[in-house]
Amino acid sequence: MDVKRQTSAGGVIVRHDVELELCLINPKGRGAWALPKGWVEPGETDEEAALREIREETGLSGEIRQKLGTIDYWFYSREDKMRVHKTVHFFLVGYTDGSTDDHDHEVSEARWLPVERALDLMTYPNEREIVRKAMRALAGDPAT
Repeated sequence: MDVKRQTSAGGVIVRHDVELELCLINPKGRGAWALPKGWVEPGETDEEAALREIREETGLSGEIRQKLGTIDYWFYSREDKMRVHKTVHFFLVGYTDGSTDDHDHEVSEARWLPVERALDLMTYPNEREIVRKAMRALAGDPAT
């Protein structure tokens, strides 16, 4: 069976207002809450793609603080009629400006949430682990 490979990048964008918050997205047509992520375009670095996707999907801009790691998974693409192996590179991103009202058409809602609420709401366990890794990094844990 043919296999297609896809590479994406995204991030955990955080701000510290009254408490530490991160931004999740609810992609259109899906009942999921997830981290912003998307394709790495030709000629783009993973870091550039992560910042672009965060800006497009959340309306927010930020600066990369560090790489958090990668997740990979398999799914079947009905469109391509083949299995897809997807790798997603995630980064910890510090919020600099922007508004969640400015997200693109692919997203129903982008929302700032306290970390514990975000973890409860998130759909994908592997993305929850990326958020936990981001929190350890912010706490100065040398294991991240």
